[in-house]
Order: sequence, then C-alpha cells, then structure tokens
Amino acid sequence: MSEHDTAEHRESRPLALVTGASSGIGLELARQFAEHGFDLLVNAEDDRLTAAAGELRSFGTGVRAVRADLRRRDEVERLWAAAAEAGRPVDAAALNAGIGRGGAFTETDLGDELALIDLNITSTVRLAKLLLRDMAARGEGRLLITSSLASTMPGPFQAVYNASKSFLQSFSEALAEELRGTGVTVTSLMPGPTDTDFFRRGGLEDTKLAEQATDDPALVARQGFEALMGGEEKKLAGSLKSRAQGRANAVAPDRLKAAAHRRMAEPGSGDPGKSS
Repeated sequence: MSEHDTAEHRESRPLALVTGASSGIGLELARQFAEHGFDLLVNAEDDRLTAAAGELRSFGTGVRAVRADLRRRDEVERLWAAAAEAGRPVDAAALNAGIGRGGAFTETDLGDELALIDLNITSTVRLAKLLLRDMAARGEGRLLITSSLASTMPGPFQAVYNASKSFLQSFSEALAEELRGTGVTVTSLMPGPTDTDFFRRGGLEDTKLAEQATDDPALVARQGFEALMGGEEKKLAGSLKSRAQGRANAVAPDRLKAAAHRRMAEPGSGDPGKSS
C-alpha cells in the first residue's frame, strides 16, 4: 500500500476503506482512521486525492489511493479489486462519496440527476453488497454510510438529492437490523450543513442554504467515527443546532418541512450582497 506496508505492518494494523476521501467529511474520516491505527484504501474521482493520500501517510499509515469514478460500475469493481489485492480483509469502511444538485426539477439536467443517483445510491449499494458479504462471512466488520439531515425532509429544489439521502438512511437502518447479532455493524452518519464543496458543486451558491452557518467537517467526522466504533446505528452529527434540527424533524409534519426547505433552497433566495 505504501513504503510503510511491510508484512509485519499488514498483520498488525486493521484496514479501512474510505470513499470521497479527497476533501471534506471523507478526508476527515480518513484522518480519524489514520489517527486510530488503521491502514487505508482511499478513493475519490478528483486529482486532490494524491495530496490527501500524502498527508495521510504522515500519520505513519499505509495508504493506497485509487482514483475512480464510482458512478461507473466498472470503476466500483476496480476499487473492490484493489481492496482484494491488499491481501487482508477490510475491517471498516466509510461509504461517503456523494454529490448534490440544486434547482427546479423541471429545469435541471436529467443527466446530472441520474449521475447523482448513480453515485449516491447505486455505488453505495454495490459497495455495501461486496463489503457486507465479506464481513458477514467473517463475523466481524464495521460499515458507515454518510446519509444527511436532508434525509429527514422533502427537498424542494433539491428533490433528487434529498430523496437519495432518504434512500440511504432507510437502507442503512434496514441493514443494521438485518445484521444485528452477527458481529457486523452498520452506522448512518447524518450531518447537517457542513463546510465542504457541497454548495458550490451542487449549484446552490445563490440560496439561503449556502449562507447559513456550516459545521466543521472534522467535528462531523470525529462524531461519526466514534459512533461507528461504538456500534451506533445512526448519528446526528455536527453542532448542537444541527442535532437539534434533526430531533425536531423527527416530529415535524412533512408539509411544514418541505415549505421550510423551499424557502432555504429556492434559487435566488440568498442575499446577493453575500459571497458564498
């Protein structure tokens, strides 16, 4: 995996796989694994992955970086092949890769939204199938799936994104129940708005969503890692405000949540005098 990856090293350290690991929550999750004695197989589709892997190696961690676009089935299979080439099991995995897309559904590009589904949903299902079959056969393993506070509400002007996160939330909780008592745990990480590239990449820079205070991805990742290692089934993560909103969403009517989301996510709702 790197110059640190001697045979003795491989035998003594667990291995973690992290997707979407070039920046944001994914990179911070990878740091958490590195700081807690894991070697790493990290993935992203952009060229920042090389620098991220170099930084992670500074922890004395064995790191293999696989640049792959998980929207494509063959690229998912290539990542899994790299995991198999490690010659040892994946002890823990964080399926974090995902994208957003804002705008009115009747006006947005269908190709962009199908790509979102391919990454957020399809690649997660494919990798979870591979990882969990292997973990269940061994009777041990930990899987974290990055959901979102968005999973708890309908998302006008982010209709496909919020729906993708609702899928992941349901999927994660169902798997956690299926695997109860097997030695394998599944944890859903539910961050609120976080200081990442999400708003820029999702075309949301002119919305109120982009103006609100965002949480530190390092905090979100630390809370997620602790929940994963503790075997928790889901974790509302981030600031006290974000976690309080998550608890409120559990009881608020969907119609009210949808109306509130519309006010925040509608294109042009932001203050034009503020930068993103």
